[in-house]
Amino acid sequence: MSEAEILCEARNHVAFITLNRPAALNALSLEMIVELRTVFERCAADAQIRAVLLRGAGEKAFCAGGDVRALYQSFKDSGSLHREFFAKEYPLDYLLYSYPKPYIALMDGIAMGGGMGVAQGSTLRIVGERTRIAMPEVSIGLFPDVGASYFLSRLPGALGPYLALTGIQIRGVDALYAQLADVYLPPAAIAALEDDLASLTWSADPRSDVRRFVHERAAAGLPAPSLSLLRPAIDTHFTQSGVTAILASLADERRADYAAWAQQTIALMRSRSPTMMSVTLRQLQRGKSLTLAQCFRMEIGMVEQCFAQGDFIEGVRALIVDKDNSPRWMPRRLEEVTDASVDAFFVERWRGAAHPLEDLEKTSGLP
Repeated sequence: MSEAEILCEARNHVAFITLNRPAALNALSLEMIVELRTVFERCAADAQIRAVLLRGAGEKAFCAGGDVRALYQSFKDSGSLHREFFAKEYPLDYLLYSYPKPYIALMDGIAMGGGMGVAQGSTLRIVGERTRIAMPEVSIGLFPDVGASYFLSRLPGALGPYLALTGIQIRGVDALYAQLADVYLPPAAIAALEDDLASLTWSADPRSDVRRFVHERAAAGLPAPSLSLLRPAIDTHFTQSGVTAILASLADERRADYAAWAQQTIALMRSRSPTMMSVTLRQLQRGKSLTLAQCFRMEIGMVEQCFAQGDFIEGVRALIVDKDNSPRWMPRRLEEVTDASVDAFFVERWRGAAHPLEDLEKTSGLP
């Protein structure tokens, strides 16, 4: 009998929830998403639970994202999983932004895609020396989803477009700098976190108790984040209004401190899906003025077009299934991407019919 992929145990009024799929870097299956929602709701309703901590099993990952191989196979087999998955995942992510009890996301290891979706709404986002954060979706012909329209579009300066269009990985100190994390804990503090929480003395204000407890253990003397050193160049180039303009601006970079980085960034972006880079930039531009719920509703419509357009399926094939690392993007060149092809991702798809996320706000603030 296989071990459960979502584990939950309570100690000292803390629910410790574990994503238990370490061989797959704790990537989320549909079954895990459904069970995770059930567990979070149960903890919210349990008067004995004062706080929740979510972690990943193993030493490599918090959560590497969604199980995109399964989504690929569902689409190829004319199944329904690739549609059901997002309709279940996004409400879970949304719920966590207004979770009624203090919720800690321990992003120790890889935290990408769907892992960011379950972490960004938490009360405290903890990182450490093993943390590797990214929203790498453009590399597989998707866009940064799970609410990234909301959380990436609100990062300082042009960090959101930069992280979204390149899909680069950042370390814990950079996550703090980019406001994608709240606290950096040293390895010893992370290792002792569960036992230390199990000895916490609670007051009438559990949220303050948790914040004080975690911040008391924060690392001191962290190195300068690399993003802070690149920030002048990032803000110069990634504030441009279009992807073509961003690449032209990067090509014009002459400052000695940034010239090599600019060329590397151009090469990286040229390997990404041209269509999805254009869609992603438009997504963040729109998301900046939308509510969280509106962002999720926009994203589920965008997902529908991803399956119709084809780059997502091709990207998964090339990078994950066949692993030839040679995706055949349609079109291949950024200059061939049309406004109409980008507009298609933002068309209202459920006019006159029930939107799959029309009741999203009803999940907010569960008892």
